[in-house]
This record gives sequence, C-alpha cells and structure tokens, in this order.
Amino acid sequence: AGYELTLTKMIADNVKVPVIASGGGGTVDHMADVLTKANADAALIATMVHSGRYTVNSIKEELTEKGIPVRH
Repeated sequence: AGYELTLTKMIADNVKVPVIASGGGGTVDHMADVLTKANADAALIATMVHSGRYTVNSIKEELTEKGIPVRH
C-alpha cells in the first residue's frame, strides 16, 4: 500500500541524520512518493526485487525518468 508518508515526513523533517524508509514499498511510484513527498533519503526495496516484478536497474531507470536522482 506504500510507505507511511506522514510519519516518515515528520521524522525526516525533525532529525539531522539520513532517514531510510522501510516497509510498504511495492511500486516505483511508492518509492517516488516517499523520496519526494516525505523527504526520505533512501528507501528499502527488498520485496519489490524479490517478487521478480522489478530489478534494481529497472527501478533506477523509472526513478530517473521521474526526475529523482539515483546512483548508477
């Protein structure tokens, strides 16, 4: 159903350490939301990759297309 955006944003906006969103990510849109709307610095993607629906490269490509910077 996606990452918990409200709580993640509250944390990210109030701490001085990188915030890594975990739990709930099932699509690249979920990742894009938590990185842009909730200000997370990173997001875990284990289930997305283990399900076989995505590869790390396909996720990076989709995020790049959405204008979200990723390491290549």
